[in-house]
This record gives sequence, structure tokens and C-alpha cells, in this order.
Amino acid sequence: MDDNVNLVTLNDPQSPAAEAYRALRMNLAFTSLDRALESFVVSSPAVAGMSSDTAANLAVVLAQAGQRVCLVDADLRRPSLHEIFNVPQEPGLTTFMLSNSAAQDVAPVETAVPGLSLLPSGTLPPNPADILGSKKMANLLEQLKGEADIIILQAPPVTVAVDASVLAAQTDGLLLVVRTGHTRRDRIEQAQELLERFRVRVLGT
Repeated sequence: MDDNVNLVTLNDPQSPAAEAYRALRMNLAFTSLDRALESFVVSSPAVAGMSSDTAANLAVVLAQAGQRVCLVDADLRRPSLHEIFNVPQEPGLTTFMLSNSAAQDVAPVETAVPGLSLLPSGTLPPNPADILGSKKMANLLEQLKGEADIIILQAPPVTVAVDASVLAAQTDGLLLVVRTGHTRRDRIEQAQELLERFRVRVLGT
């Protein structure tokens, strides 16, 4: 893997930023004391949230802690995880969703981080929300749960499309990423209202 400035947890593991991701890992571990998180969505209220960086670095520190992590690029509008991890965009999530393949045929790509696999987005479809809210997507999540300890799904901003809300409703919750000095307060409030409407559990902000 080429050095990528987005992956501070690999390129500068002793930095305050990397330590913050490890703290986030610990905080998530205590969000559900009765049972461990199996899957959750990472999104932002608006484009300036940088949720893809958060999803990628959180996946790295979870894998470094010994967990089997499957990172899924479910942003079918502006995918970026394949660039962060320097892997092909196809085949990916939509390759499976738009074919007659069974869920067990999906093969996430192994990354250079031991224990971390990535399912890229695949080709961008015309109807992302319909795909992410389908029964086939639910079946895929169940299949991936049998192959990993935790699944992290990167999704588009909450206020830009319903994709994140639709997807998060099928998981254990959503981590909302805001960027200080960039994310507007009214966008955060709008995102919270949308997530409440879909009865999405917000794991943290």
C-alpha cells in the first residue's frame, strides 16, 4: 500500500490523531455492554464531515486490536475507500447487488492491514437507496457477519441522500462525523431529525 495521508493510524501511529481513533475504538466498545457491535454505518451530516477518513482509520485500529474487520464502501454516489486503500473499485458491492450471484460469492479484498478486508463500491448505480434498502443487501450483511467480527459501512452524508438512514436501519447504529468549523449546526440538526425518522440509533458524534 502506498503511503496515504488519510491513513494516519498507519503512517503516524504515535500521533494525537491516531490516538484519538484508538480512543474512539474504546468508546464504541462501551456503547453496548450487553453485546458487541456487529455492524454500523459511518456517515456525516454534510459533505464536509470527512466520514470516509474516519471509517478507514477506525477500521485500521479495530483490526490492529485483533478483530476481523470488513469495511464496506456503501457510498454509491462518491466512493473513495478504494482510493484510500489503493485497490480496484470493481468488482465490488454493486457487482454483487446487480447480478444473480449469491451472497456467499462475495469476496472482499484483503488489504495490507492484517485482519482488514474491503468491499469496494463497484460501478455506480442509478438507484443507490433502493439497492441499499433491499432484501439482498440484508442477506449480504448477514453473510459478512459470519466472516468478520465487525462490519463498518461508509455511507453518503445523511442530509444529501436517504442512503445512510436506510442502511443504518439494518445495522446496530450510525456514527455521525462532524468537522469542527466546517459542519453547520443546522445540518447536524437536520441529520438528527432524519435519523430519528428512520429510527436509527446514533452511536455517537
